[in-house]
Amino acid sequence: MKTLKYLLPLSLGLSAYATSVVAHEDDDPLLTRVMVNQLETRNTDGNDPAVLEGEAWIGHDLHKLWVKIDAERVGGMTEELETQVLFSRAIAPFWDVQAGVRHDSKSGPGRTWGVISLQGLAPYEFDVSTALFVGDEGRTAARIHAEYELLFTQRLILTPEVEVNVYGQNDTQTGTGSGLSDVTAGLRLRYEIRREFAPYVGVNWERTFGNTADFARAMNETTHDTQFVLGLRAWF
Repeated sequence: MKTLKYLLPLSLGLSAYATSVVAHEDDDPLLTRVMVNQLETRNTDGNDPAVLEGEAWIGHDLHKLWVKIDAERVGGMTEELETQVLFSRAIAPFWDVQAGVRHDSKSGPGRTWGVISLQGLAPYEFDVSTALFVGDEGRTAARIHAEYELLFTQRLILTPEVEVNVYGQNDTQTGTGSGLSDVTAGLRLRYEIRREFAPYVGVNWERTFGNTADFARAMNETTHDTQFVLGLRAWF
């Protein structure tokens, strides 16, 4: 009887603990998502580039591991490839702070940066992402990206977006100059055949400024361009 006296509370305790664990797992399951924001071809005067801008994450409600990729291929060659691997923590409803590493692979030398960023949904439902980058030899950079979704119908959606990049010092090897470096603005109209699958058309405008524009002129490259785009947006 003495044994039963101690076993009964222990059994009840273990049962309660197991129920708590199962309930916790049900409340905060492991989630994954892959998002292809832009998979498109851009019409230019020369070779038309193919562009991929996407991201994937895995984790729970508050903590996630993110991978972000931004790539451009021209004539079968990768002209630019930016990869970020970030740990993300939710700090408020719809807002995450992220920290990790960014690596740039270009036709010139690669660059590796430490990253700290803040992304989320601002008032009036603007998707906003800001990031600070710190690299070797005192290199610094900052980026802000914002976009908005305007629903004409539940399936026909117009997305304006803008991105600004600023660098702390000149880097002649990669052709980036200190100060305001480049601005990109886009306007894409997509039709969601399914929520997970949406072809789109649009226009993309790019311009370099300051020393970055001077580097481009020295290389006989254009400092501004307007491109019509045709692409696909998907997630799963």
